Amino acid sequence: GRSPPVLAALSQVLRLERSRRVGIVFPLQKLERYLLPGTDTTQFRLFQPDLAALQRAEALFKSSRDHAIDYVSSAVRMDHAPVLALPEVCFIGRSNVGKSSLIRALFSLSPEVEVRVSKTPGHTKKMNFFKVGKYFTLVDMPGYGYRAPQDFVEMVEAYLKERHNLKRTFLLVDGVTGLQKTDHIAVEMLEEFGIPYVMVLTKIDRASKGILLKNVLEIQDFVKEKSQGCFPQLFLVSSLEFSGVHLLRCFVAHVTGNLPTVEAS
Repeated sequence: GRSPPVLAALSQVLRLERSRRVGIVFPLQKLERYLLPGTDTTQFRLFQPDLAALQRAEALFKSSRDHAIDYVSSAVRMDHAPVLALPEVCFIGRSNVGKSSLIRALFSLSPEVEVRVSKTPGHTKKMNFFKVGKYFTLVDMPGYGYRAPQDFVEMVEAYLKERHNLKRTFLLVDGVTGLQKTDHIAVEMLEEFGIPYVMVLTKIDRASKGILLKNVLEIQDFVKEKSQGCFPQLFLVSSLEFSGVHLLRCFVAHVTGNLPTVEAS
């Protein structure tokens, strides 16, 4: 199989000098130096796991003989979805937001897991289910907006309403463009159904510090003022540089009940 990229492993990140190490594991905190004095950064540190928790989460995303990580199946309707009792998380976002790339980065220590990534927006047309051992299921949802499947709304609404083992929805937002109109529609749907969700800012390696900081602050204000079900901390990721991937693995492990000692609401 393919060899995982170097920084996909936490042990390699820990060898970096401190500033770069913090930037990889906690990219949101790296932005603090650019904020005006007195700016409230409480929302930057709500979920701040220790090294043991990060290592435990990494182990969950690394397949072994006794811990298989497998693509289970795809579905275009809920009656085609696998019947799974495990805790579940799903990833949703606009077409070309980097959703499949992020899922591949999360599973990068298990290179045998096939997560198809295309240069063509709207590649994911079905709900793709991945089983992570006996611990949880991860679902790659079709992208909305440009080139979304015709039955996207029916498919996603039915999933969100009926999937009782769904523990958290990860709403991906482009780090360069920030929240778009189509993202607001997705937020409204999640809020209407009372689905707990978290926002993930993708492609942060492509955004300048100024643009990234602007988008972070605007989204955090939006979450504070206009959302009920969104976790207040924003997660920043780069699937290319692995920034934020280790922290996101840890948050997935936590919300699926596999890191009960880590504090997060």
